Amino acid sequence: MDLFRRKSIADLQTEASGEHGLKRSLGAFNLVMLGIGAIIGTGIFVLTGTVAAQNAGPAVVLSFVLAGLASIFAALCYAEFASVVPIAGSAYTYGYATLGEFFAWIIGWDLILEYALGAVTVAIGWSGYVVSFLRDIGIVIPPQFTAARGHAVTLADGSTVTALFNFPAMLIVALVTALLVVGIRESANVNNVIVVIKVTVVLLFIGLAAPHVMPENWTPFIPPNTGAREHFGWSGIVAGAGVVFFAYIGFDAVSTAAQEAKNPQRDMPIGIIGSLIVCTILYIVVSGIATGVVPYRDLDVPDPIALVADRAGLGWFSTLIKVGAIAGLSSVILVMLLGQARVFYSMSNDGLLPPWINKIHPRFRTPWITQIVTGIAVVIPAAILTVREAGSLVSIGTLLAFVIVSVGIIVLRVRQPELPRPFKTPLVWFVAPMGALTSFYLMYFLPWRTWERLLIWLVIGLVLYFAYGRTHSKLARTK
Repeated sequence: MDLFRRKSIADLQTEASGEHGLKRSLGAFNLVMLGIGAIIGTGIFVLTGTVAAQNAGPAVVLSFVLAGLASIFAALCYAEFASVVPIAGSAYTYGYATLGEFFAWIIGWDLILEYALGAVTVAIGWSGYVVSFLRDIGIVIPPQFTAARGHAVTLADGSTVTALFNFPAMLIVALVTALLVVGIRESANVNNVIVVIKVTVVLLFIGLAAPHVMPENWTPFIPPNTGAREHFGWSGIVAGAGVVFFAYIGFDAVSTAAQEAKNPQRDMPIGIIGSLIVCTILYIVVSGIATGVVPYRDLDVPDPIALVADRAGLGWFSTLIKVGAIAGLSSVILVMLLGQARVFYSMSNDGLLPPWINKIHPRFRTPWITQIVTGIAVVIPAAILTVREAGSLVSIGTLLAFVIVSVGIIVLRVRQPELPRPFKTPLVWFVAPMGALTSFYLMYFLPWRTWERLLIWLVIGLVLYFAYGRTHSKLARTK
């Protein structure tokens, strides 16, 4: 039994250049927009206020810097892998080529936390903004159908009703799944429109709210620690970085579309690094303005950016903020569902999951069965669950993938130094170890209950691997 059998880079490159796989229709612009579509969402519209109020105060900007720094280290490693191995599967495929099948399975199973559970979390957030926006224009969805099953919903008169299921969350997942089945180009075009809308809203917010900043709200910039590790002080900044890291997941989803890129060797690094840089700058500026306009303790609300607009005297703009949030969260769901299906597609191609999963639609050239299965797997928990701690669980799954990718790029440099690399990670002997160390550092500051759930999830995955994947793997059958 060889748990560490590896796929050769040459075989992966041959597979990527095949004519019977996914349709190559994405350019560099589409990939950058895909990354921005995934990154600008929950982080900027929700987590900015939560982390400022509970963890870091005005120093939430440093939390975003720290999370962005860890992401950039990992992104440079992703970019090299994506240019060498332009195939669907993201970190799963990279792990298969460098560290072996066992680690590849762990990463693939781990990525389900990132994409599927991330989509659940964002769909629930999307539902909240949509219900609020519709209420603003006089349309009221019965509260029994707007929250998790069994959740008490407070009505305007102070009474409460018990929710049955979250219909808007189900609806958005179903619509996005249908769009992704129809085609990647159509999905990318819709995503481009959404990204333009939400980035325009963010830029308008920056321009209109900046003159209302009161510097005294930034004092103290780093509030003193209260005695709990995650409440303010430096440890609060780091804990906040672990939470806002949820805001950065998405740039790696660009790499799952490598097999649908027209010129992946050139365009993948542009898409990954370009989207990350744009979003990091926007996050830092927006969080700085938000804590400058509104005292950080007042920002612990579901819609902090809308609150900032109200405090700045831009009441009309809060409705536009909700439109931007709805658009932003829609594109995050789209990219999460796209990424999850591509990971399943690659794992099925390798024999680690049943073969029916990787069937390509004869007309649309998309992995339609796995896309529908992914949609069903997301729509059910989105309808009946509250996922309060899902952000932390998604973050720890992503950070673990970043650790393995950063280590993998070092392994690949040692094993195959002569391999042609269209994009080379600069200062690799510094960047790659820092990518692994900073990611693990952020993992360390996440709550222990999050670690427990990660370990339980990995144990379930290992059972499935040894029960099915180990014996059905294509590599196992060729030996």
